[in-house]
Amino acid sequence: MQFGMHFFPTSSPSQESGADYWNGILSCVDLADDLGFSHVRTVEHYFTPYGGYSPSPIAMLSAAAMRTKHARLITGAVLPAFSHPLKLASELCLLDALSNGRLEIGIARAFLPLEFERFGVSLDESRARFNEAMDVITRLLSEENVAHQGQFWKFPETTILPRPTQQPAPPFWIAAVQTPSSFEYAGRNGYGVMAIPFAGGVLREYLEIYRKAWKEAGHRGNGKVMLVFHTYCAPTMQEARATAEPQLLDYFRNFANAARSWATGTSSSDYVGYDKIVAFLDKITFDDQVTSGAAWIGTPDSIARQLQDYYDIVGGFDIASLQIRFGQLQVDKVHQSMHLFSREIMPRFKELGSIVA
Repeated sequence: MQFGMHFFPTSSPSQESGADYWNGILSCVDLADDLGFSHVRTVEHYFTPYGGYSPSPIAMLSAAAMRTKHARLITGAVLPAFSHPLKLASELCLLDALSNGRLEIGIARAFLPLEFERFGVSLDESRARFNEAMDVITRLLSEENVAHQGQFWKFPETTILPRPTQQPAPPFWIAAVQTPSSFEYAGRNGYGVMAIPFAGGVLREYLEIYRKAWKEAGHRGNGKVMLVFHTYCAPTMQEARATAEPQLLDYFRNFANAARSWATGTSSSDYVGYDKIVAFLDKITFDDQVTSGAAWIGTPDSIARQLQDYYDIVGGFDIASLQIRFGQLQVDKVHQSMHLFSREIMPRFKELGSIVA
């Protein structure tokens, strides 16, 4: 089992500046190698407190690359719907070079209507844009003299520079939430899958779809699964709850506010069921998240039980991407949690791997 750190800001200028937020985060990144965290990961979002402080995972991970020697740098995830594939692929290769081959590329369709509106992109084009971008980007990274004539992008024979440091290309991950076809796509194409536990109790079913598609496509092994968990570890449950509960609920309030247009008339055939997201988010409680295993908040012993239980429920996973600072958690508290998690929890699960045969 690998444990990495995932950063998803939910901040606004009235709470803290961008400089203050990222300086605090980079102080956590400074601890990654020494504490045994396997990766640093962040998102791409725009315009609202829900992720808006992170418009460029590539820029942030370039800073993280300068502060680490071993941790992998994972885009979690970039959104090709809003970027030209030539530009995105070139910048990804630059990050791979700056990190001496530690880049892993997580890619997502995007799902917030406001972002599509501001960039002038139709929600109904989401899946088609994603599929075309994936085809182009994977070719640009693994081939030279690539020409493309597609629905959304067209260019003559082009070789992006720099070339990938990892050959033939860095590993790819697909972000999947509640669309079974996204899990099937990732498995069929041999990509890792990034999933979110709070997305519902059907995760095991979706992972079975992923693994079935992986095997039927003839790929070796069982695929690779990364799950993200809000995480806060403290000596007592009372301290953990008092510190983390208001911040966890603040995170979900920002999530619901950013997605609220799905509940007020926005619709798209590319996002079936997304009208139910806001109602789900509005009902989230601290106890529900902890009891279900979607949030690992508590003492080392209680988190260890949560981890093992959730691992068994979903049929195993390979990497836990820990959202170690959510809401407005104080950075010194985050450092304490990281040290305790590293010392008391990581060694217990060092040999734990996917239980899928």
